[in-house]
Amino acid sequence: MTIKRIEAGPRMSQAVVHGDTVYLAGVVADDPKQDVQGQTRQILAKIDKLLAAAGTDKSKVLSANIWLTDISTWAKMNEVWDAWVSPGNTPARATVEAKLAAPAYKVEIMVQAAKLSAN
Repeated sequence: MTIKRIEAGPRMSQAVVHGDTVYLAGVVADDPKQDVQGQTRQILAKIDKLLAAAGTDKSKVLSANIWLTDISTWAKMNEVWDAWVSPGNTPARATVEAKLAAPAYKVEIMVQAAKLSAN
């Protein structure tokens, strides 16, 4: 079975496709000066692009891990998430509080998705 790497770098790939499963790396905002909602919007837009490059979309997301630097921002992040997530196709999900790679990041999201079927 082949493995396709998307936006592969020396340390990591932004996405990896193996069989009918797409694995995304943890995604952070391009502009970490934004609040948690702004960062979440940026992240979800990046996830949409990575999923498209892998041949799928958010309706096929199987699971999501979300890390927040401040769990009290959970409701604000969820406002953006709930507007984005595909109705009727909500993934398994975990959200936890954690320190991220740089202090300016407020949220990081990692998803796994199925590939779109040919049918």
